[in-house]
Amino acid sequence: MRTVALAGNPNCGKTTLFNRLTGQSQHVGNWAGVTVERREGRIEAAGERAVLVDLPGIYSLAAYTLEERVAREFLLGGQADAAVNILDGTSLERGLYLTLQLCELGTPMAVAVGMMDEVRAAGGGVDAARMEKLLGVPVVPVAARKGERVEELAAAALGRARIPPPPRYGEPLDGAIAEAARAVEGAVREPGRLRFYAAGLLEDPDAFKDRLRLTARQRWELRRIRASLERETGVDAAALIAGARYRLIERILREAVKTPPRPAGGTLTDRIDGAVLHRKLAFPIFLAAMAGMFGVCFGGPGLALKGWMERLLAGLSAGLSGWLPALGVSPPVSDLLVGGVLGGVGSVLTFLPQVALIFLCLTLLEECGYLSRAAFLMDLPLRRLGLTGKSFIPMLMGFGCTTPAVMAARTLGGERDRRLTILLTPYLPCSARFPIYALFAGVFFPRRQGLAVAALYLAGIAAMAAVGWFLRKGPFRGREAPFLMEFPPYRAPSLRNVLRNTGEKCGDFLRKAGTLIFAMSVLIWLLQHVDGGLRLTADPAASLFARAGGALAPLFSPLGFGFREAAVALLAGLVSKEAVVSTLGVSLAGEGPLAGALAARFSPLSAAAFLVFCALYAPCVSALATMRRELHSTWRALAAALLQTAVAYAAALAVFQLGTLAQNLAGLL
Repeated sequence: MRTVALAGNPNCGKTTLFNRLTGQSQHVGNWAGVTVERREGRIEAAGERAVLVDLPGIYSLAAYTLEERVAREFLLGGQADAAVNILDGTSLERGLYLTLQLCELGTPMAVAVGMMDEVRAAGGGVDAARMEKLLGVPVVPVAARKGERVEELAAAALGRARIPPPPRYGEPLDGAIAEAARAVEGAVREPGRLRFYAAGLLEDPDAFKDRLRLTARQRWELRRIRASLERETGVDAAALIAGARYRLIERILREAVKTPPRPAGGTLTDRIDGAVLHRKLAFPIFLAAMAGMFGVCFGGPGLALKGWMERLLAGLSAGLSGWLPALGVSPPVSDLLVGGVLGGVGSVLTFLPQVALIFLCLTLLEECGYLSRAAFLMDLPLRRLGLTGKSFIPMLMGFGCTTPAVMAARTLGGERDRRLTILLTPYLPCSARFPIYALFAGVFFPRRQGLAVAALYLAGIAAMAAVGWFLRKGPFRGREAPFLMEFPPYRAPSLRNVLRNTGEKCGDFLRKAGTLIFAMSVLIWLLQHVDGGLRLTADPAASLFARAGGALAPLFSPLGFGFREAAVALLAGLVSKEAVVSTLGVSLAGEGPLAGALAARFSPLSAAAFLVFCALYAPCVSALATMRRELHSTWRALAAALLQTAVAYAAALAVFQLGTLAQNLAGLL
């Protein structure tokens, strides 16, 4: 079966067109070895069938970003028999730059000019026949949201797509490209792509170092041709090629496009941007939008849905607890199925409503066009950490729950930004840690509870900044990819796209996070119910879990809480941070009320150190499982957890030891 690639800029309507072309026959996964989403589906027209592969949204084939590398490698690797290039009809100049590069590539192609309903509504138009003559490939105007001429596009992609003639830029550039093509001819296996390689090597001599094995003589010859071209024109070769492409684009626009008249008071997008990007109003509007999203996901609606899911799972757990013994299932197996299996799956399912709301809100913000504005506003402060403004949304989610925050990092453009955001987000205190803060602040700092909790949130932000600076100067140092922020026009979100994208992301969350969480939860259940002789035990103090806590307890003595109950509670926190409080309650149940038991075990100083450690140490199994999936490496996720725990240990050690020193000095004075 033939394979057709769908290529286009970000926010050009590519997802809507893909959904229209493929209908329900879609498969969503990842490109091999990377976190970039891969979508493919079946298309059919005129009795022919093909697989349509949705390439990442890119601006060019320069391969600065991970998305550009993925798209270019797919096209150069010969995996696509044809390509459909989708253009945003309201912004053709930007999209045609990629079109000319695809024409140089030599792959059979058809062009779709999308959003024609908006073009016509604004008073513009496209002469498809003239544009087809200028580009040398079929051109079909479409309105994907309405399904207008989508079937005609599918027929063109499967039946009329043809190899475009290479764009001509005039002398001396065409002569230099031809000379460069002759110089590297022996290293290029596909003659039809010789001009593409030649132009790319003139733009950037290192462009294809992983794909072409050029000899020293060929590299010298390319440097000579490039230097000669720059001497003759007085312009850098890369700028010369870009300028030639834009001159050709201007000709296409002049001859084949009717530009709509600009409204006297500006477009609707201009008027809205006048407020949301206003010097004084931008950040209040931004904070209001983020607070609204945060409130929906982790406030009333999110908590209500989460509570409903918890009650559903609790009812199911109670039902199984009664049904399984009635069916003759032994108590240990029944406990494993209810406490281990259902408990493990339930730890994921309870997050599902909030995850769905997060993805729903993010999709709505992206569909309407505001998400890119939010990224723009937060770009400058996050650049201090080596990130871009796009990282702000996942990090904001991290204050609610680390698991969906890590998943939300998939919306970022580059692999470096994704990984750095995933590694830094767990340092932000999630809402599951709040019960710990509330308990200890109420017991040990009753007059300064708000200040104590605020200090813990600031400690998380400070730790994230410090680790971000270290990673930027160390493992993540190097050249940063160019960051382009697309400001699409404001549009009413498509309900069909919003629901489809939200459903796909939720399904992906369940598939990718559920398996490892399930396995880890069952493993921890076994450790809590098996003694040193690997026999089932009803005594929690005799379990391997409790013995592990006892073995770890001395490690926490320098922090002021070197007793088994604290260590066991911290271990339970790896399953769920809320479990720290419940585990302490169970462990200290024989010592009276929990507040009194804590006051007897902790001093205010050791309680402060315990709080700092809880605020910063490794996230729960759910978040770690998601990190492992998103980073495509168990070792990276474990290394991140160990680094975070080391940071937490160092911070808690500093609090306790420096506090003790200060108390001793105060006593001497």
